[in-house]
Amino acid sequence: MGLRPLWLGIGWLLIAVVIWLSLVPSPPTMPAIPYADKLGHLLAYGVLMGWFGQLYHRPLMRLSYAFSFVLLGVVLEMTQGMGGHRWFEVADAVANAVGVVIALLALNRGADRMLYW
Repeated sequence: MGLRPLWLGIGWLLIAVVIWLSLVPSPPTMPAIPYADKLGHLLAYGVLMGWFGQLYHRPLMRLSYAFSFVLLGVVLEMTQGMGGHRWFEVADAVANAVGVVIALLALNRGADRMLYW
């Protein structure tokens, strides 16, 4: 058992932070560099996939999490579009999905042992 419950708790806290940041009317401002918000999306969803991919090593479970995170990103983007303060951006949903895919590729190439170390 060890630290697994703590790691799971941290993972669910990360998901809650992503949801909150996605739905708050005025999110924190990003640095004034081109496409900083897209990089933020990519990193956020890459971290989510990377974190849970280290806790679940079976390929089917990882693919389930990958699908779920991509779906979460699309649903949150759609929810933003309904809120009146922010809007749906296809590029943000794509950046979310790219972050998930990059993390999935890294997990399959040895990055899945970082928490273990």
